Amino acid sequence: MTTDLEADVMREVMGQMQTPPHADNESGMGVFVLDIGEALADCLLRMVKLLDQPQALSVLFPSMMREICFWLLSGPRAGEICKLAMSGRHTQRIARAIRLLRENYRQVVRIEQLADAARMSTSSFHQHFRALTSMTPLQFQKQLRLLEGRRLMIADSVNVSEAAYQLGYESASQFSRDYSWTFGIPPKRNSMEMRELPFDV
Repeated sequence: MTTDLEADVMREVMGQMQTPPHADNESGMGVFVLDIGEALADCLLRMVKLLDQPQALSVLFPSMMREICFWLLSGPRAGEICKLAMSGRHTQRIARAIRLLRENYRQVVRIEQLADAARMSTSSFHQHFRALTSMTPLQFQKQLRLLEGRRLMIADSVNVSEAAYQLGYESASQFSRDYSWTFGIPPKRNSMEMRELPFDV
């Protein structure tokens, strides 16, 4: 399940917060894994349970999204997350390129394609993409691949070779090297340890 956060809703929530977060200029808005707290987990679980009740979901979804935004903007990554609410035209343009990368993370995406999606020159695109994400587009796409690989192995019990194949890697060994460098642990061992963790709801 994925949920898109709307910038307008985030700005509205920030406007009502007693101490709204400030954009973190020390690090960019890249791809990261966030350990959610109990309150946010409860909200997400309630939303999932409503998927089988579309009439209720259509009424309750707006308030749930506001609650999700509040907990995210109150959490440890608030300084980065609030950048999503920035109304600058460069941020919105880079968001189009990020969407393209998310939809095609298994494939080779040329810089020219991303710059066209953002309606920028390649040099301007590079500059603004790195300022927003603290990564190059190639590094960003690699992070997306590795996060999806982690999900496949943990949630779907896919082995390392199959995960590498599904992600578009040329070899399982290259996937393992990238995974170990990013997460600090080999993929097979990481997936085995994660699947052994207790999960209570």
